[in-house]
Amino acid sequence: MPELPEVETVRRTLIELVKGKTIEDVEVRWPKMIKHPDDVQQFSEYLKGQTIHDVKRRGKFLIFVLDNDVLISHLRMEGRYGLYRKEDEVDKHTHVLFTFTDNSQLRYKDVRKFGTMHIFKKGTEEDVEPLNKLGPEPFSEHFTVEHLAHNLSRTTRKVKTALLDQVIVTGLGNIYVDEALFRSGVHPERLGNSLIQQEVSKLHEQIVSTLKEAVDKGGSTIRSYVNTQGEMGMFQLELFVYGKQGEPCSTCGKEIEKTVVGGRGTHFCSNCQK
Repeated sequence: MPELPEVETVRRTLIELVKGKTIEDVEVRWPKMIKHPDDVQQFSEYLKGQTIHDVKRRGKFLIFVLDNDVLISHLRMEGRYGLYRKEDEVDKHTHVLFTFTDNSQLRYKDVRKFGTMHIFKKGTEEDVEPLNKLGPEPFSEHFTVEHLAHNLSRTTRKVKTALLDQVIVTGLGNIYVDEALFRSGVHPERLGNSLIQQEVSKLHEQIVSTLKEAVDKGGSTIRSYVNTQGEMGMFQLELFVYGKQGEPCSTCGKEIEKTVVGGRGTHFCSNCQK
């Protein structure tokens, strides 16, 4: 699933491609993707005639800022956007098509069909699901060491599970939790409330720095991820543990292990992460 760095990269490329374009028509080929309003025809009618003024991000969600509304899009496992000419052939994995007045077309493709879209009146989107459940952005002033320490001290869940729930901090997924925990020397199965202040401070630092590095590299192409212009992310070349099971740890040489934490494949070094 694309995480914050991948979604941020998609956001930046989308701005280049669609900012200032006016929506002439919308075709939905897989109605189950549309979550609000639940009427697909109404969804299309809301968007017609509106101009895209900006593309923002909240956690792993893309937010298209229009004249009156916002369109919130979650890519889930394999969703991706691309800009095409209206006359270009449409493949079977294209499920939503936004036609602009200049005859270009923004197409949403999703092999697994897990992606979601919501429309809300501009200014109300943070008050309702899915955005109202999200914790602070990792790069914001609200994500402090004190915030992280307070929330971890209140949970007996394993630290990896706690960081994945999007409530303590939003945008983290399986890849970057594994990497931040390795870089901070914290074992993924430690209980949240077992971390001491020094460990929390290091973890906070590594969450922020790992995500910033990944954004700078355009995210990680692990399976099928590419940005809106078809370019691969390059942060996978910087990974220390994710997907490295059986390989020697770059720090100590011990074999990287893989286990399951909270139903998610989890990579770690048992020597560097006690």
